[in-house]
Amino acid sequence: MDANRLKTLLEQVRTGEVTPDAALDQIKTLPFEDLGFAKVDHQRALRMGVPEVIFGPGKSPEHFVEIFDRLAGRGNTVLATRVSQEQVALTLTRFPQVEHNPTARTLVLRQGSQEKLGKGTIGIISAGTSDIPVAEEAAVTAEVMGNDITRLFDVGVAGLHRLLSNSDVLRQARVLVVCAGMEGALPSVVGGLVSVPVIAVPTSVGYGAAFGGIAALLGMINSCASNVSVVNIDNGFGAAYVASLINRL
Repeated sequence: MDANRLKTLLEQVRTGEVTPDAALDQIKTLPFEDLGFAKVDHQRALRMGVPEVIFGPGKSPEHFVEIFDRLAGRGNTVLATRVSQEQVALTLTRFPQVEHNPTARTLVLRQGSQEKLGKGTIGIISAGTSDIPVAEEAAVTAEVMGNDITRLFDVGVAGLHRLLSNSDVLRQARVLVVCAGMEGALPSVVGGLVSVPVIAVPTSVGYGAAFGGIAALLGMINSCASNVSVVNIDNGFGAAYVASLINRL
């Protein structure tokens, strides 16, 4: 239940269209619904403007679908990240209309009107094609959160002319999410070219000394570009979430 739906419900109680008892039935599971194995946070949409998002790893398909069903029952758009094939298969039997992005490893059930909440465009950039899964997770998240997005993939520092030839994309974005593995240099380069926030996402792409993304993470944390901030390794979702909040200001 988001703020608009709650206001509508309260107005219906005021006018007598809905009885207080019926309204209570609709809001009685606020702030959360206890399923025994999970406490589904239905109040998050009121606090944050975005419903709770399901993180797939560690959940059995049955538990995953039960949480998905409870969130869907409130009429909100539902987003799930890092989903397994088993979770996808079972969810599709209950919600055949759900959108599965296998590259991003996301599921999206769209419900209600898709309100544009972002004031500008969020640019999603990947250094290489191997970074695209993380970038796609960011793209799906940002779009579901009500933003216009632009994708710019495979423009890493090994061929910097590819990035510079798309300078219009950089200039038009209000926030940029930059995903890079290996040495993680791309966010610093992008940060030096723009005057907007750059959210750097280190990916686990690279050979042995990349240490599963730690080398990129350390490089990004030590960026000399002052407009660069950093999220955790492979956390495209977190980067897009923060970018979305910035884009609403």
